[in-house]
Amino acid sequence: MALTATVYNLDTELADIDRSVYETLAIRMARQPSETADYMLVRYLAYCLEYAEGIAFTEGVAAGGEEPAVLVRDLTGRITGWIEVGMPAADRVHRGMKKAGRVAVYTHRAVGQVLAQLNGQGIYKAGDIPVYEFGAGFIEEVAATIDRRAKVSVSVTERQLYLDVDGQTFTTSINEHHFA
Repeated sequence: MALTATVYNLDTELADIDRSVYETLAIRMARQPSETADYMLVRYLAYCLEYAEGIAFTEGVAAGGEEPAVLVRDLTGRITGWIEVGMPAADRVHRGMKKAGRVAVYTHRAVGQVLAQLNGQGIYKAGDIPVYEFGAGFIEEVAATIDRRAKVSVSVTERQLYLDVDGQTFTTSINEHHFA
């Protein structure tokens, strides 16, 4: 018998001061059986940190690698943002940049490994693609506390992330890197 996804309901207060985005979100996301808690948390944070009209989680892991973790579409349905999580393959990043014109990568892996894997791979407009990493141990620590139902407050100011998960507070910096 195949395992099914676990649904997480994250009632989220988002205050991204850097981008002047203030929203109350009822985020419902599925964690696939093959998805680690760390990956799911980074996918959630990428959604929050990239939040814009038309943003949506994709089938991601369940889609067999054809879609990124998060997509942003405009009102016509055109893809305007391609958000990858983890350590994406160069061809996916290249395809995303050609389709959307804007790609971002959020990783819970060693950023040096991600950059080394993508550097020199002929990715369209590679220098324009940010690769974001969180402080050491942050993702693992927070992922261990997330329940299937949680109240979460996400605040960002000057690339510092403040996270409150059901009364537990966490903070880290969001570091931006680029590859060639």
